[in-house]
Amino acid sequence: MARGNRKRNIEDRIEVYDADSFDYEGFQVVRGEFFAHITEPCFVFSNNKVTVNAACVRKLPDIDYVQILVNPEEKKLIVRPSDESIKDSFLWRSKADRTKPKQISCKIFFAKIFSLMGWDYRNRYKLLGKLIRSNGELLYVFDLKTPEIFVRKEVDGVLKGSRNAVYPEEWKDHFGLSVQEHQANLQVNIFNGYAVFGIQENVRRIREDEG
Repeated sequence: MARGNRKRNIEDRIEVYDADSFDYEGFQVVRGEFFAHITEPCFVFSNNKVTVNAACVRKLPDIDYVQILVNPEEKKLIVRPSDESIKDSFLWRSKADRTKPKQISCKIFFAKIFSLMGWDYRNRYKLLGKLIRSNGELLYVFDLKTPEIFVRKEVDGVLKGSRNAVYPEEWKDHFGLSVQEHQANLQVNIFNGYAVFGIQENVRRIREDEG
């Protein structure tokens, strides 16, 4: 049987009911963090370093430099495609292999985020994000309030991490955001409340400022 005929036969067996007035009131969108998400964009904080995962750089194959934007009020972080010549931009992928992300050392930025969120410096925090288009720009948006937390415990004087994530306590009794909250959660205005962070320690720039 031809593939097209098989598909039509399957579709013929599917019963579809019209529900023009279906009401989403009371429904929650199940959090993506509760599923496997190796192909989803992720942003990781660990050991005074930040990095994105390979999925991020693969979705934007022509982008070498990015900026980090943070909204301290909404607790959102944006990775914004940029250019080497633009202030506070940094290389986010390996020069040797452009498909691999680069770990960025950033003690000051790391400390400011952990202070803002009240996070434990010993742990690793992983944010699941989405690539969206806002004001004609492609942006990765990450919610700092929804981290996967990989707890590190000291064993014989050495910190050892867990492969199993834990989640914020308030998630315990919920599957996720309501449909209305979910729709509004990714709406971003990059010109309202966001600050650009230079996350690399640039000695040359400091010397120029002093001069």
